[in-house]
Amino acid sequence: MKSAYELAMEKLDKTSPQPKLTDEQRKVIAEIDGKFKAKIAEKEMFLGDQITKATKAGQFDQIPPLEEQRTRELQRLRSECESEKEKVHSGE
Repeated sequence: MKSAYELAMEKLDKTSPQPKLTDEQRKVIAEIDGKFKAKIAEKEMFLGDQITKATKAGQFDQIPPLEEQRTRELQRLRSECESEKEKVHSGE
């Protein structure tokens, strides 16, 4: 007997089936993930250091813009990552 979850997943798969990825597509997606993880880590470290320096120097007025910049940059990088992975999914 199937659980409610299994039945719901079967129904969902019938209405909008998930495309099957080839090994090559999986490899490309893994490379994209790795590339963007590195970019995100680099940006977090750089801007985190800038925030730390501003804090140590007592330049508290510079901290909010740096935090906003960090948030925008990380969001942009994550969005680019998802966009590139979606291109692989769609076969572009």
